[in-house]
Amino acid sequence: MSEHYYTKTPRSVSDRKRIEAVLRGRRLAFATDAGVFSKSGVDFGSRLLIETADIPDGARVLDVGCGYGPIGLAIAAAKPSAHVTMIDINERAVKLARENAERNGIRNVTILESDLFEAVRDQTFDAVLTNPPIRAGKAVVHRIFEEAFERLVPGGALWVVIQKKQGAPSAEAKLEEIFGADNVRVAARDKGYCILRAERSNIC
Repeated sequence: MSEHYYTKTPRSVSDRKRIEAVLRGRRLAFATDAGVFSKSGVDFGSRLLIETADIPDGARVLDVGCGYGPIGLAIAAAKPSAHVTMIDINERAVKLARENAERNGIRNVTILESDLFEAVRDQTFDAVLTNPPIRAGKAVVHRIFEEAFERLVPGGALWVVIQKKQGAPSAEAKLEEIFGADNVRVAARDKGYCILRAERSNIC
């Protein structure tokens, strides 16, 4: 099996690039590299998630699988009163995300190397965002959903972007199983992508 971005230590030969993107009305510059997701530019799914997610002022936010940082850094830039924790198993991606936070002058972030939620098991969040690593397999994606539920405060929400052809219907069904059918909705659809929002009920 060829290497993919859900890898602790990418073996791909470094091929750094510099890209720019306007996200939530702000132009951000990113360093990217081989061995990280969407290295040539911010992918459409991530853009849709960034623009759709409704993040409260002052929220504690978690970006799962942050890559080189577009989702978490865009949210942090748009919500300076929030604090965004960004995690990824890929050590190259984590290094890039830290560099990109510094590059864009974004301070309200914590960026950690973490195998899924390992580094944040003692924390809770008001919102969790993820463009999940589909190529890592359904078991990993479903584990993200299950562990996000555990890390959310009551009333907090998980925001997921996924393509219909890559399993959006089964992802929605899994979220309904975890969060309850009444607490899951499609927040946006565009060009074959879905943004799913799953809220942790206030009822214990």
